[in-house]
Order: sequence, then C-alpha cells, then structure tokens
Amino acid sequence: MSQDAAGRPQSLSIFFPAYNEEANLPTLIERTLAAVRPLTDDFEIIIVNDGSSDRTQEVAEAIAREHPQVRPVRHEVNKGYGGALITGFESATRDAVFFSDSDNQFDLAEIAKFWELIGRHDAVIGYRIKRADPFMRKVNAFCWGRLIRVLFGFKVRDLDCAFKMFRRGALEGISLGSRGATITVELMARLHRKGVRWVQVGVHHYPRKAGVQTGAKLRVILRAFADLFRLRRRLRREQTR
Repeated sequence: MSQDAAGRPQSLSIFFPAYNEEANLPTLIERTLAAVRPLTDDFEIIIVNDGSSDRTQEVAEAIAREHPQVRPVRHEVNKGYGGALITGFESATRDAVFFSDSDNQFDLAEIAKFWELIGRHDAVIGYRIKRADPFMRKVNAFCWGRLIRVLFGFKVRDLDCAFKMFRRGALEGISLGSRGATITVELMARLHRKGVRWVQVGVHHYPRKAGVQTGAKLRVILRAFADLFRLRRRLRREQTR
C-alpha cells in the first residue's frame, strides 16, 4: 500500500449501501465528490444497490455517466445490509476504504477528519454526537451496545454508526459471513481479535428527509438479536478449532 509522508494512504474507496434511495443519491454523491476531491485525486465511489424496487439503479447509472469516479454495483435481489456491506468491501480497490449510509444523515465533509487520522491508525470509527433518530430507535441501540460488550468483550461507543474508514491492511484476512444487522458486530469483533488499532471520532447526525428507515421494525429487531447469538456461537467455534 502506498502512502504519503504523513503516513496517509494515497487512494480511497468510498461505498454506500443503497436500498430504495433514489431521492437521496444525487445529493449524496454531489456532497461526497465535494468532500473527497481536496483529499486525493485517486478515489472511487461505489453505490451498492441492494435489490431496490424504485429507480435507485437508474439514478446511480445516470450519476456514473456524469462522474467516472462513480461505479454502481447491483444486487438483483435484496441481500440485506450485511450483504451490501460485504459487496462494498469486496468491490473496493483502493488503499483505504470508507463507508457510510445513503440517507444523507451524515455530513460527508467530516470525512476529512478521518482521512487525516487514518495516517496514524488502522481504522477510524465514527460515533454520532447527537443521534437524530426516533426515541425507540435510540433505546434499541443502547440495549444492543450493552449486550455486545457483554457477549464479545470489546467496547465501541456507537457500533452501528455508518461512518467508518479502514486501511486495506486492517481488512486483509477478514472474512465476513453475517447478512443482517450483526455485520458491524462481526466486523469489529474480527478486527478486535486481529489486534487492529482504531480511534473513535464524533460526527454529526441529521434527520432523514427522504426514503424510509427499515431497521426499527419489530421483526428486524428480533432477527438481529437472534443473529447476534448465532454469531457469538460461530466465533467461539472458530476459536476452538
């Protein structure tokens, strides 16, 4: 991996999982381009269309025709958030990898802080300074975080904050199998086991203005907790081999 005098990687892959985000993509990509161009000339932006039923693919392809740094990747059927993240990591080709959500709830200009810190750390993990979500979603996140500390033995201030950057070397040798909400738990658990050094940084979070959240549905929450215990059993089996 090439890097500059400050230890920063020379190139950057950015990817966004997108499910029915046609209304958000144009603004998202415009803001991302404005944020990343001052940082490096060597970058790519990957839109992972996770089987959307709206015009997400059409909009992504139109953006890609206008901006050659943008590359749409399509799932013919919905594979869930975990599946979209796995595709994003597998599709990334640059020295550092960053991902966020497609809902425009983050300020992409804050990626500059992460780019500066990735020169001294293996990973930069964001946490929401003030989470702009409904009350019950915040309660679910609090309980989720406490349970993860007990089950997996590591502490991240805001595990599911979708604003993270990694050196490619930190991700090497890590194979992810989760397909749902446990994907970030598995990712951080495997990084922790590998001895990866990370730093946590606060980022601002804003209300969603377009599209619909799916993570707060009861069936999604129950499936996530069931998947969490299955992941714990799987990781324990791997350790005993």
